[in-house]
Formats: sequence, C-alpha cells, structure tokens
Amino acid sequence: MKTVLITGANRGIGLEHVRRFVERGIQVFAAVRSPTDAGELRELADAPGSTIKVLPYDAADPAAPAGLKAALGDTSIDLLFANAGVMGDRKQSFGSVDVEEVLHLVRVNSLAPLKLAEVLADNVATSADKLIALQSSQMGSIGDNSSGGYYAYRVSKAALNMVAKSMSNDLRSRGVITVALHPGWVQTRMGGAGAPVTVAQCVAGQQALFDRLKLSDSGHFFNYDGRELPW
Repeated sequence: MKTVLITGANRGIGLEHVRRFVERGIQVFAAVRSPTDAGELRELADAPGSTIKVLPYDAADPAAPAGLKAALGDTSIDLLFANAGVMGDRKQSFGSVDVEEVLHLVRVNSLAPLKLAEVLADNVATSADKLIALQSSQMGSIGDNSSGGYYAYRVSKAALNMVAKSMSNDLRSRGVITVALHPGWVQTRMGGAGAPVTVAQCVAGQQALFDRLKLSDSGHFFNYDGRELPW
C-alpha cells in the first residue's frame, strides 16, 4: 500500500487530499496541530476501514518533525506533502511591514517544511514513489510578481521555492523528486468564497500531477493543473 504524510490535514485543501487518498486505498498519515480539535478529520479516521492515522504536528514548533519521526520510525513514505502554511497579517504593504511577522511566516512557511524533509528524507528515499511536494504559492514567484505588496507572505513563499530547488539538487542522487506547488486561488478560508478554483478542482489536479511526476520534473514549480510556473 502506498503511503502519504500530509501536514495541515484538518481543513480545506489538506482535508480534501486526505479524503481522496483514502478513496484510492492509500495509507494516510494526517499531521495536524491539534488532533482533538480536528472534528471532520477524526470522523474520517474513525470510519470503518479507514486508512488514516492522525498525528500531532505544529509547524511553528521546531521539535515537531522529531515527534513525527518517532511516531513513524522507518515507515516508507511515498509522498511527503508539506501543505501546512499561514497567510499572516494582511497588512503587509510597503511602509507597514512588521519584521517579526515576516520572520514568523518564514519559520512556518519556509523553514518548517525544510526541517520536516530533513528528518523524513530517509523514509521518502526508501519508498517506491520518492516524492516531496511543498505547497507554495504563485505569490512567491519573482518572475510573476507584477503587483507588489504582501511582503511577508511573498518572502516566505519565495524562500520556500528556494528550499524546493535546493532540495531537488541535494536529494536527486537518492532518486527523490522535489517540487513546489501553487494550489491556485482556491475557495478556502484563506482564499475566500469568491476564489475561482474550488477545493475539489485543486486537489484533483494536484493528485493527477503527483501520479505523473518523474525525476526529470524535480526542482520545478507547478500550478495545480500541471502547468509549469516561473520562479
């Protein structure tokens, strides 16, 4: 049975990924900040025949990856999906940037996925699919930035993109594929009800992309529909 570990699995995109992976008969390790408060996820996990194991993981806690490693041991992970992230204070325009807010977002959105991958790299490298996916954002693209603003979020996602690119080089010799993803502007709590992409569309597209990625795709940045994006 294939295995997936996904962070931020308690709502929105993460929760829908869990649902679809389970429907496909995949073992899911669903990592969330507070398992006791993840009502919908717990219902899925408690259903008869469920392949979900809920694990505690707080992306803001530097010790959290070690906790996951202790729970997983040497279990092979076909897909390590660092999906958890935060938008932060929306007052991030030029002239009002809060340095501590920027550093918080970099820790959660950029460094937490890196440290998670460092701890679980062996689990991924011993799997069949050997895939690490980092949920980034087109707002972290330098080549696509034509509007400015959102400094803290943009900086954190641009840093995450660099993490993805560097990891693709460092892990290539072990056959591990590392990619950065843009989920689209999605109808989630972060994206709002007026966003043009539904959660179902985003997740269906990302899972189709996962199924066809090859080592030659490592180090690239993809839209949810499989289109490659500029760094």
